[in-house]
Amino acid sequence: MTDRLSSTFAALADPTRRAILARLIDGEATVLELAEPFEMSLPSVSKHLKVLERAGLITRGRSAQTRPARLATDTLQEAHDWTEGFRAWWEQSFTKLDTYLDRLQKQENRDDDHE
Repeated sequence: MTDRLSSTFAALADPTRRAILARLIDGEATVLELAEPFEMSLPSVSKHLKVLERAGLITRGRSAQTRPARLATDTLQEAHDWTEGFRAWWEQSFTKLDTYLDRLQKQENRDDDHE
């Protein structure tokens, strides 16, 4: 799983690839359709698609002369599950910090009342 996660996060590190994935949320698209918002050649977009495909983030079909790309959700789910553990840890840490700061504030208020 770690190797797959490494590939996933390496693919997600590039803003162009993240934008391609965001576009694919709306449904499958051809290289030409995916290239529209970018100022890059079709071969460059194809290279990005190959990285996403190798990472398991997209699949490519065959439709006549085109190879439309679509999201592959299993790999995204694995990345989400991995990061979810950290989100829970951060929330717990913030809750502990809130509790500590509340205690300090109450102590400070008591100290102010005694002056």
